[in-house]
Amino acid sequence: MADLPFSDAVLVGNTLYLSGYIGVDEHTNKVPKTTEEETRLAMDGLKQAVEAAGMTMDDLVKIDVLCTDFAAFQKFNSVYRTYFKHGFPARTFTGSTQLFMGAHFEITGVAIKAGK
Repeated sequence: MADLPFSDAVLVGNTLYLSGYIGVDEHTNKVPKTTEEETRLAMDGLKQAVEAAGMTMDDLVKIDVLCTDFAAFQKFNSVYRTYFKHGFPARTFTGSTQLFMGAHFEITGVAIKAGK
């Protein structure tokens, strides 16, 4: 979706600001049938952007999740927790009525690379 008017991520100094990532299958352009797979796709997109900036998921300090159905909270968390090795970033999990492309989650974040 290169024609959309935003960047996937913007690096300012040692801080990376990540746009909203949704879990849409790149081959079908649809949201998967399971919460777990949708979460995995969204988190993989976030992870790719973090790693492209030379960081790891453990450099994330803040995550915001928009969600259209709070009943998916536990299933989301079961996948989400597997992406972190050294604790979790601060996080909000906020309700939303509708998300782009019919997604159930949209994940944004901020990562900071520690100076050496």
